[in-house]
Amino acid sequence: MKTLIAEYQAKSNNSLSFELTQGNESIGKLSYKNWFQFTASIELANYSTYQLIPKGFWGSTIELKYNDTVLLKFSMNWNGSIALQTYYNDIEKEYIFRHQGVFNESFSLIDQDETELLVMKPHLKWSNLNYEYQIQTSDRFESFLNKEILLLTSIHCANYYMSMMAGTY
Repeated sequence: MKTLIAEYQAKSNNSLSFELTQGNESIGKLSYKNWFQFTASIELANYSTYQLIPKGFWGSTIELKYNDTVLLKFSMNWNGSIALQTYYNDIEKEYIFRHQGVFNESFSLIDQDETELLVMKPHLKWSNLNYEYQIQTSDRFESFLNKEILLLTSIHCANYYMSMMAGTY
């Protein structure tokens, strides 16, 4: 990975929402409508709101929409990685979100050039059975115009992965 230049934290207080911060600054919030469903909303600090909506017969593809415009979609591959496609400003880009490790587990987001853009480490808080994520990003990722949306979608991908592997979906 290139030099890590930024660090973020996502905390869940009630298992249905995750607040993303950088230091003391709020970046946005990922909120689920209810347990065991992948319908969610993203609200950024500037109050713009996006919807994450499962599509397809099994809900295996999830789309991120702003109003009626699809900006991003993702689905799990047969090998357990998650393929993401973004459609910002009519430019399509592809990424892979993958799980690594068992005892020292993490997730990473990789672009088409195999460059690692972010590393996300989940931490289960046993006292309230909620997850927190430590996220470190590269200088390349920090230059993205829609990085906040991609960060919050990455949290959703991690939750999606863990739910699919646990068989709770």
